[in-house]
Amino acid sequence: MNLLPLKKKHIKVFVCFCFFWLGIFSFSLAQTKGQNQSTSHKELQKKRNKLNDDIKQLNSQLSQTKANKKSQINSIVVINTKIKVREELITTINNELLHINTQIKRTVTEVNALQANLNQLKSEYAKMIYFAQRNRDSYTKLMFLFSAGDFNQAYLRLKYFQQYSAFRKKQAMEIVSTQTLLNEKIKQLEEQRHEKNVLLGNEKEERLNLDAEKQQQEIVLNELQQQEKELKAELEKKRRDAENLQLAIKKLIEAEIKRKAEESARIAAEKAAKAEKLAKEKNKTKKPNKTEIKTIETKPTAPELTEAAEALGADFSSNRGKLPWPVTKGVICQPYGEYEHPAIKGFMMNNNGIDICTGKGAEARAVFDGEVTSIAISPTGGKLVIVRHGEYLSVYSNLENVFVKQGQQVKIKQSIGTIIDEDGKSSMNLQIWKGQKTMDPSGWLYNAR
Repeated sequence: MNLLPLKKKHIKVFVCFCFFWLGIFSFSLAQTKGQNQSTSHKELQKKRNKLNDDIKQLNSQLSQTKANKKSQINSIVVINTKIKVREELITTINNELLHINTQIKRTVTEVNALQANLNQLKSEYAKMIYFAQRNRDSYTKLMFLFSAGDFNQAYLRLKYFQQYSAFRKKQAMEIVSTQTLLNEKIKQLEEQRHEKNVLLGNEKEERLNLDAEKQQQEIVLNELQQQEKELKAELEKKRRDAENLQLAIKKLIEAEIKRKAEESARIAAEKAAKAEKLAKEKNKTKKPNKTEIKTIETKPTAPELTEAAEALGADFSSNRGKLPWPVTKGVICQPYGEYEHPAIKGFMMNNNGIDICTGKGAEARAVFDGEVTSIAISPTGGKLVIVRHGEYLSVYSNLENVFVKQGQQVKIKQSIGTIIDEDGKSSMNLQIWKGQKTMDPSGWLYNAR
């Protein structure tokens, strides 16, 4: 029997086997890419959950302000914040939909590729079975072996039969595994399409909620504009109070910087006196030189931090954008810097920090390790606490009760005090200073918008 016809019959099977493994390799690369995109999808889901929590928090606060007729200004602040959060939520849902559409397209491509591979495998396996049926006679196999020219050729023909049988079994297993993988991908595709339908429903619902909130915003603004004279007087008072607060905080920080400078000068003077004393003691044991070098005392004009304080400041600086929020749950309801008040067009307010709306009875907590340097009565009412973190300072205002003492070392997330609830609105003011310069706290907090 001639070996050549048998080889030709199996070359095609072998080539298909090679192409199958090439397809599996390409598919694994596609899966790796899909895992990276799925990480981004999870981040969007996490952000959507956070925004939903923020809206719940604002709804709770809005229900409290509605119970108090004097709190319409607070209501419009909360409503405006909720509209911004709702718009961001809709944007996040749309981004999720884009990701899911991309995933669906990729999964459909993978399903089609797997189906084509499966069909090819089944076709080739059927040809192998057909060939095996035609050559199942043991006499034919023996004749094939005995017709070999020498022992080595006979051995190679025997190995050929063994490898061909093993390959056929392996291909049968590949058919089963490919079918299983195909079923999983089809199931994944169904889940993705279901998730897409749910998100489309959520987006529609959020847009309806947004329209309702904008109508509510219009109603409250109309009511406030009818009382524009009284409202301006109230806002002027709030602005003066805010300016007094900023001035009080600035004075406290200046006093803290002066205290640190005096402390540094005192330490430097003690070191100089000690050095001078040692020098005099040495001069007694030896003859004085004709030329003497006189030491000139210099007083530091700026505070010198200890090595520990410098390290703490460097650590604080390296955590920009990673600091924990000063409350367990909260939303930024007034931004940093100058902004237009939502109730009256053209009426500008200024904020050296950010106002964070939170729940009734909430506690303020330290954003980083540090030392309590000042506790004072705030001009706007309540108390304020200043914590030093090396060359940085964090300021917590609008506190009702304070749990810490001046000079006390505090740890990150340690409770500092309870936040005042005024006219159904619970909010605190957070400021971050570097020396005598204010910084936007939203750039320091983790996941702040």
